[in-house]
Amino acid sequence: MCGIVGYLGNRQAAPILLDGLAKLEYRGYDSAGICVFSDGKLKVAKAKGRLANLSGLIDGGRAISGTVGIGHTRWATHGAPSDVNSHPHMAESGKIAVVHNGIIENYLKLKEELVRKGKTFCSETDTEVVANLIEYYYDREKDFAEAVRDAVGQLEGSYALGILCQDYPDTMIAVKKESPLIFGFGEGENFIASDVPAILRYTRRVVYLDDGDMVVFTKDEAKFYDAFFDPVEKKIETVDWDISAAEKGGYPHFMIKEIHEEPKAIRGTLSPRIRDGRVVLDDIELSKEYLEKIRRIYIVACGSSYYVGCLGKYILEKTCRIPVEPILASEFRYSEPVLGEDTLCIIISQSGETADTKAALEEAKKRGARTLAIVNVVGSAIAKAADDVIYTWAGPEIAVATTKAFTTQLCVIYLIALYIADNLNTISPKEYAAIVDELMVLDQKVALCLTAEKIEKIRYYAEQYFSVRDAFFIGRNVDSAICLEGSLKLKEIAYIHSEAYAAGELKHGPISLIEEGTLVVAVATVDQLFDKTMSNVKEVRARGADVFGVTTEKHAEEIKKTVPSVILVPETHPLLQPSLTIIPLQTFAYYVALLRGCDIDKPKNLAKSVTVE
Repeated sequence: MCGIVGYLGNRQAAPILLDGLAKLEYRGYDSAGICVFSDGKLKVAKAKGRLANLSGLIDGGRAISGTVGIGHTRWATHGAPSDVNSHPHMAESGKIAVVHNGIIENYLKLKEELVRKGKTFCSETDTEVVANLIEYYYDREKDFAEAVRDAVGQLEGSYALGILCQDYPDTMIAVKKESPLIFGFGEGENFIASDVPAILRYTRRVVYLDDGDMVVFTKDEAKFYDAFFDPVEKKIETVDWDISAAEKGGYPHFMIKEIHEEPKAIRGTLSPRIRDGRVVLDDIELSKEYLEKIRRIYIVACGSSYYVGCLGKYILEKTCRIPVEPILASEFRYSEPVLGEDTLCIIISQSGETADTKAALEEAKKRGARTLAIVNVVGSAIAKAADDVIYTWAGPEIAVATTKAFTTQLCVIYLIALYIADNLNTISPKEYAAIVDELMVLDQKVALCLTAEKIEKIRYYAEQYFSVRDAFFIGRNVDSAICLEGSLKLKEIAYIHSEAYAAGELKHGPISLIEEGTLVVAVATVDQLFDKTMSNVKEVRARGADVFGVTTEKHAEEIKKTVPSVILVPETHPLLQPSLTIIPLQTFAYYVALLRGCDIDKPKNLAKSVTVE
């Protein structure tokens, strides 16, 4: 959600803070602000709306001089978006400034107590409570670090905090619990940030803070403490991807850039894990003895990652013959799931920081299940907490609407399915070899979905349908699951009401909503179900719907008898087909949104990393 940047060094802080916040815009926000030590005081500038509003207000940072500062992009949780509710927040006397990502669950109780002690407030936020609480302890103890320690000891909920004190002009403190925060080592300068892209231009040497960690630092040194305020040594990681990976590289939007990066991301995810025709997962410890005891698999995730789980049900049950239940992370803890040593929970999260998913993981571990995480971010909270982790190696994904993260998560599901099936002897050597052979060329087939000719055809269809009010995605089997993701893409970036249904369910209610001008996207790649899906297409066309179809090249002639607008994708093994089918659906959503004038990389009300429940 919110983005945090902090800088302490010899350079002017404000331009660096603005630059870092710009790299975090993908996280979603509705206001922005900075606080800089300037002329012996903490000076704050903040503005509702886009970061450009703040930049204009302070002349690109030139209007506030100083070499120490914190910055923030806010996604509203407490109080409506406004200049007053924007971060950074100051304590009543102006001695303490705070930026915060997360939610303080007991803020009302703390606020009432502080009001009784004479503190006054001007915003509706929980963060202003944090600032005043730190100031309360600071006034009593006259020690910055001890005041922060005592204050966070009173906080319930999640937080990543960047804190300045007017009496300590060369010091910054950062604290983390359940919200992402990293520390960056520079030369004569140091940084904090919510995510690597914010500081990658300045350093590659980072520490991923653990829950309860506090770092007290100057421009030349950093001291790390655990939740008990005991000094700790932290492992320094080196970020091995280039800043250009987090920039547009000539594309108009990150989303279309990341769609075109999917072949490379798929290759990077699969190639190191297939050797001599075998799936090799060196980083996990799922022994044959353990796998033979599994009686149930849960796939727990949110949003697009949940739809990977829906596909995973078909893929894992077909290959492994184990019951699989995909379940939304936000519902998992409250559904009293049947868990134990015979249960494997596959936890999927692009960021590795998704609050609902992390809470579900903790619940699974508490109830005795083994957890296997699929994440993209090394050192993230979910990666650290899970029993095993498989990284997708997708590289940074900046657009809020996921594309390459989705396809690489799906690739990891393929690998897990083959690994388990091979250990359990539930797949024939011939079938195993056939799937592995297709995995090895999957990136090439995805690239065939992104040729200039294909893109131009998709754009043409987008021009035909971008003004529709309602869209329905229909398919069967794995096509039904991929429709869920295709529909989500259209609604989240093009703001079109869109629903996905198993095609056989149309007659059980949704068909009553089909009328003249309704768009139906029909996905029909499953050979044995192709004719049944075409029957459903005829039903909606008879009621006035416009139909856009996606199928494999072998069905080209047959589908054109029923569907006038068709995109063809290459054929692969049936269980891998969704990796190809999703490409035109992602691309179609992109061009529809483009034609509708939408803010594609930063869709309204959405955030890339949802770090609050």
